[in-house]
Formats: sequence, C-alpha cells, structure tokens
Amino acid sequence: MTTTIKSSETQPERLKIGFVLARSFTLSAFALFIDTLRLASDELDKSGRIRADWQVLGNTRHLIASSCGVQVAPTSDLVDPAGFNYIVVVGGLLNSKQPIADDTVRFLQKAAARKVPLIGLCTGTFVLAEAGLMTGHTVCVSWLHYQAFRERFPDLKVRSDRLFNLDRTRGSCAGGSSAADMAAHIVRLHISKEAERNALEVLQIDKARSHLHVQPRKPLAIESNDPRLNAALIIMEQHTDNTLSIPELAASVGLSRRQLERLFMDKAKMSPALVYRKFRLERAKHLLTQTKAPLIDIAIEVGFENAGHFSRIFAKTYGQSPSKFRATLSA
Repeated sequence: MTTTIKSSETQPERLKIGFVLARSFTLSAFALFIDTLRLASDELDKSGRIRADWQVLGNTRHLIASSCGVQVAPTSDLVDPAGFNYIVVVGGLLNSKQPIADDTVRFLQKAAARKVPLIGLCTGTFVLAEAGLMTGHTVCVSWLHYQAFRERFPDLKVRSDRLFNLDRTRGSCAGGSSAADMAAHIVRLHISKEAERNALEVLQIDKARSHLHVQPRKPLAIESNDPRLNAALIIMEQHTDNTLSIPELAASVGLSRRQLERLFMDKAKMSPALVYRKFRLERAKHLLTQTKAPLIDIAIEVGFENAGHFSRIFAKTYGQSPSKFRATLSA
C-alpha cells in the first residue's frame, strides 16, 4: 500500500532537500529532480530560492563524477540532517564497489534515526538498502534493475511496475523522467499546486504522472493502453520463476482472476497463463544463450519442475529442443 511520506518533526520554513550523489550517479535523474524544485521555488524562471532550498551534501568538496562524466561539486558538508525535509540519494551505475563513503553511510543512518525521510532516486535505493535503511518498506526500482535488486536484497519487498513509491519515511523512484514526477508530487505536498504547475510548464511537461502510473515498458511487444494489463506484463516479466499464481497476479493489479483473463483475451488475444509461459520461455532462451547452466537448472529457474517437461514445451514452442537450440548458437 502506498502512503504519503511523512516529513521530519523539525520543519524548515522552506521545503529543503539535501542530495547525496553516489559515484557514477545518473545526471538526468538528479537534474530533473533539482530543476523541478528550482522552478517551483520562484515565479516563472527566476530561480530564486524563495519557497525551496537544496544542497548537494558531501564528506569532502571533491567533484563527484556522474555516469556520463559530468562532475558536480558538493555545496555543503554533512550537516545536521534534521535541517532537511528530505534527503535524496541519487544512484547510478551498479558496478561501483563503494558508491558512497562510510561516513556518508553513517550520515544517512543518523538521518533515519532522526526520522528524516530518505528517498532513493534511480539506483539510490540500492545504496539505502545496502545501509540497512529499507527494511520494512516497499521499494520501487526500474524494470531494468529489478532482478539485480532481488538477488542482492531477497528479503526486501520490491516492485518494478510503478514510477515511484512513497512509503512512510522512505521513498524510491525508478529514475529517468519519473524523477520530475516524484519531485512534482513533493512540491505539491509542501508548497502548492501553483508551484508545481509553474515548474512543469517551464520544463515543457504537460502533467505530472502519479505513483499509480505504470513504467513505460512493453514486454513481448504487446501493445496496450490499459495500465492494469501493462502492470501485469511487467510483473510477469519480473517473476519468470513462476512464483506467482494467476489469482495472485490478478490481485496485484486490483482485479479478480476472471477479470484479468477477460482483459488479456480482449487486449492480448491470449490467456494470462499462456502469456506468462511465453515470458518464462523467453527467459530460458536468454539463459541458454548467455550461460552454460545445465538444462535442469534453467528449467527450475523458469518455473518448470523437471528438464523433461521444460524440453517438451520449449520444442513445441520454438521447433527445436533447448539442447539443439544451444548447440546451433555455438556452431
């Protein structure tokens, strides 16, 4: 259940947000978030810090390189976190062994202890989770990073069918253009609808999307403008181990099993069970192509009980057995 994030008890006069930039952070997500604040803080494009303020926090003033190579300098030390309404951790590439310094981790833990809301932007959720700060909260990540998050943090609840999520004193955002949507939501909560409108108009954004909007992803190239079907497709794609039953899938998008089946037949011309199997087999093809895993391991990973059943279904679908498919690739 998505709930409005609660601000800290120590309320600055203006909406005040501190940013922590991870090594190789995503510049676009950071820029969209902070520019939404800038434009909401004043009239038109005057950029005065009247209704909002922001700082880039750092344990040093050394430049921090983004994933595209552009560097940003911190504007503040790791000051008292209670002076901020929110602290936003901007993540980026996942191949960095230590995305933020140890004392910055301790700063975030101190902020959590002071009940300051923390937001993971893009893969900033990985940073917060690694610091033990997402326990008990639902995490929203991009579909691109869903499997990596599940593997690294199997005990945390994660979803990749929404743009952003606000869960009590934690927030998470898929990144990209949804950074502006999340920032606009916060502006509307803390400043005004007029401030939000000014920011979006200057940014040439017609309307902010809500936390209920589905990530723009079309798995299996199934075209649909129904958000419930699109959300179901993303959930299927991210659960190719077949751990979800069709009733559970239906419930996750607010439908009964019969309603979900009617929706799929109407929009995709296939039953949800058949579409789900297609996802599992596509995942199997990827594993056959990219790994040397035994067939039994691949079969189990995509939700089949044994290699024999998997091989029969694979051959029926693709016209050749998985063994022959793999051999053809390596020939």
